[in-house]
Amino acid sequence: MHVAAADSLLPAVVLISGEGSNLQAILDANLREPVLDLRAVISSRVNAHGLARARAAGIPVHALPATPDMTRTQYDAELAALIVPLQPALLILAGFMRILSAEFVAQFHGRLLNIHPSLLPKYPGLDTHRRALNAGETEHGCSVHFVTAAVDGGPVIAQARVPVLPGDSPQKLGARVQTREHRLYPQIVNAFARGRVKLENDRVWWNGQPLLKPRVLAWNEDLIT
Repeated sequence: MHVAAADSLLPAVVLISGEGSNLQAILDANLREPVLDLRAVISSRVNAHGLARARAAGIPVHALPATPDMTRTQYDAELAALIVPLQPALLILAGFMRILSAEFVAQFHGRLLNIHPSLLPKYPGLDTHRRALNAGETEHGCSVHFVTAAVDGGPVIAQARVPVLPGDSPQKLGARVQTREHRLYPQIVNAFARGRVKLENDRVWWNGQPLLKPRVLAWNEDLIT
């Protein structure tokens, strides 16, 4: 495997809150094809399993739980104080279960990526798989988007679809979506690191051209950058 020189890698920080399965997918992809200098993994929960995944990969970790009296603005100020010295060109939200303040988002504008378990703009927020089933959807999936102050409302870069099957439960459907997340997210991170995707004037640009609509991938289809 070719190992890229450190100064050719994009400095990045990953934010998590729990299991860290998307973090692991990004770690694995970056091991196969190094594009990121992962400078830290920061968790909003002390006991997040994703911290163990980061430690196993030799990445510095920080846990920053909120105290009961802490406002969102105060928390985000402490979070930014951890991040800024690391000088990341990319912040990767991988199951980070906090709503970021408008001030934080503005501070890192164009450098924040998130993955959401629905085909946005459908089903922003939580419990997406149950909501999709209750609505009688025949198709579901995940979306990678730039983060803005609107919760799950930032410009969508790409989506991966999965079928909703007879007898699906939220757990079964969620597992199917997560399989696609683990393939799609590292590909978008790779594209960002290589300068192929960016946010400019609140619009996604792909390979130097404005993206008029998200790239939508069918089941088992991979992104071609």
